[in-house]
Amino acid sequence: MKAKVTFNLDRCKGCGLCVSVCPKHILSLDETVTNVKGYHPSGIIDQDKCIACGNCARICPDSVITVEKFPEDK
Repeated sequence: MKAKVTFNLDRCKGCGLCVSVCPKHILSLDETVTNVKGYHPSGIIDQDKCIACGNCARICPDSVITVEKFPEDK
């Protein structure tokens, strides 16, 4: 299963909960970016390693993460 994870960066408050629950350890807070609220938002490091578990989207208190699942190309 392929997946695409997107973040609403301007609404992310950089709490890091999504980072802590990712089983593949492919999420991180982007220390090089500051959003409109003054926080370092979360982002995905390696989209290809995402297993579409949805843990990040479920734990996000502000619902800023969307996980889309796609069938593998044959």
